[in-house]
Amino acid sequence: MSDLKQKPRKGIYLLPNLLTTGALFAGFYAIIASTADRFEHAAIAIVVAMLLDGFDGRVARMTQTSTEFGSQYDSLSDMVSFGVAPALVMYFWALIHFQGYPVMSKLGWLAAFFYTAAAALRLARFNTRIGEDNKRYFQGLPSPAAAAAMVGFIWVCHDLELSRADFAIPALIVTILLGAAMVSNFSYYSFKDISPSERVPFYVLLAIVAGFILASIDIPKMFFALFTVYALSGPVTHILRLKRKRQQRSQAEEKGRDISENGQNGT
Repeated sequence: MSDLKQKPRKGIYLLPNLLTTGALFAGFYAIIASTADRFEHAAIAIVVAMLLDGFDGRVARMTQTSTEFGSQYDSLSDMVSFGVAPALVMYFWALIHFQGYPVMSKLGWLAAFFYTAAAALRLARFNTRIGEDNKRYFQGLPSPAAAAAMVGFIWVCHDLELSRADFAIPALIVTILLGAAMVSNFSYYSFKDISPSERVPFYVLLAIVAGFILASIDIPKMFFALFTVYALSGPVTHILRLKRKRQQRSQAEEKGRDISENGQNGT
């Protein structure tokens, strides 16, 4: 009997899945809070979900407790917290005010659905390409960042006490653009190649301190600005790459023409 291999124990690892459950709970609470017009609470809940979602994978890797179950559970949690929850929070905050205008009313809930579907497609594409994609870059805007930009927009407007009805059209545009960014081919820096154990220049620490100071002055605006810049980094980088390729192509063509002209002059 001692020579027989012991069967692996059945069960799941508690700590990483506990963090994932916390992220799922925060996303679900954001939906409940939005139905009661507690939009600041809903925004904070999705921020909490982001933090927990960022920790669960790292904890699983650090403690060597990564499993296929945990990966699938995390993906389903992300769908609720960063797909369904932000779309419903945006709908209850502004898009619902299109009621009374038949066409715009349909556009409102269809925009919320488009964002939700885009998040699902983004997660499905990510799950099927694990191990294939460049780890330094994501293809398409990550769903947590899209959710952060969306609730950041709501949080700022709510903090400034702006009219929800007046901002229904900007909310519609933001929802569609963020959904489109998730399923785009734009590249977004993943920050996965940054290791906390590696040395960094001194000015990096100063920048982090400055970031904390600015965030403490006005958290909603800084939060929205941070993730808006990140959301825009994809298309901006794409445009710069296209411009660089065109310049390289034109330089190659000019070089080719010069070689051809020199060859003709030589003959």
